Amino acid sequence: MDLKAVQSSYARWAPIYDRTFGAITQAGRRRAVEYINRRTGRLLEVGVGTGLSLQHYRPELKVTGIDFSAEMLGKARQRAADLRLSHVEALRQMDARELDFPDGCFETVAAMHVLSVVPEPERVMREIARVCAPGGKVVITNHFAAERGVMASVEKATAPFADLLGWHSDFTLGTVLQEASLCVEHREALPPVGMMTFLVLTKAGG
Repeated sequence: MDLKAVQSSYARWAPIYDRTFGAITQAGRRRAVEYINRRTGRLLEVGVGTGLSLQHYRPELKVTGIDFSAEMLGKARQRAADLRLSHVEALRQMDARELDFPDGCFETVAAMHVLSVVPEPERVMREIARVCAPGGKVVITNHFAAERGVMASVEKATAPFADLLGWHSDFTLGTVLQEASLCVEHREALPPVGMMTFLVLTKAGG
């Protein structure tokens, strides 16, 4: 999947995202926010989209959101303004493969249902690990490819249509577990029917 495909896909989806993919991914987003709200300090949400999570973060957190889609980000900014979300410090358009932040500046980094829609997810994970503080947490919710069965066959069949669909149906868990500085603290299956996964990774050095 290339960057232009991502741009055009999410420009199409932005007007109806909250009622479609937003609804499907609600359980994962709720679980991630529940965990994040036990944290303190600065939070980076990679792929903030239309900002569906922003109003649910507790006010004590200092939240920065980034997204490459101008259309999605416009909706997030409008949401933050309408709801007067003072804990949202910044919403910036940015390529997640090249984050414009110093090393180790966020205590928590969240990536909710975004890693299977970005080009070069390995580079994105490398950047996420870089900006996460030592001892910090990386919180991920995503669909990962089934290893066997009917679902595995369906995912392989739809993989060539990644640019049209806007996500990689055959995205594997191993893609996000390649960073040596991040280790799995928690893994949990989520609805619907266990199709989504909730992960917490800890950054070494804390």
